[in-house]
Amino acid sequence: MRGARKGCWANCASYILALLLLATPVLAVQPDEMLADPVLEARARAISREIRCPVCQGETIDDSNAPISRDLRLIIRERLVAGDSDEEVVDYVVDRYGEGVLFKPRPEGANLILWLAGPVLLLAGIAVAIAAGRRRTAPDAVLSAEDEARLEEILKK
Repeated sequence: MRGARKGCWANCASYILALLLLATPVLAVQPDEMLADPVLEARARAISREIRCPVCQGETIDDSNAPISRDLRLIIRERLVAGDSDEEVVDYVVDRYGEGVLFKPRPEGANLILWLAGPVLLLAGIAVAIAAGRRRTAPDAVLSAEDEARLEEILKK
């Protein structure tokens, strides 16, 4: 009976290990897309992590299996092979698809409002909290002459 239990645990452990191996993230980059030059391929991967899939919206083009993501990955690699810098490649993609494809929008133009809104609202919230805290302090109590006399009488006792 003990040997059977030991075998069961070994089987369970191997199933759990297999499931964990299957749960690792799988990139959508196909082998035929990869560049032979490892430096250019590393640059392409870095750029691909900054570009959002126009179809999926929540995934990078590196993670997406959408056909447009494949096209974008190929365009990025073509531009790198042509000698473009990383910034030129990103500019090309943004010119073609708009600012919405960037996971981290540039802090310029209308996006500047979004970049500054968070810190401004935080500072405004702190100012409101400080002002509300100052208003809550108890005002100085003014006692009438009768109340003062009574208080002095109580304190003497």
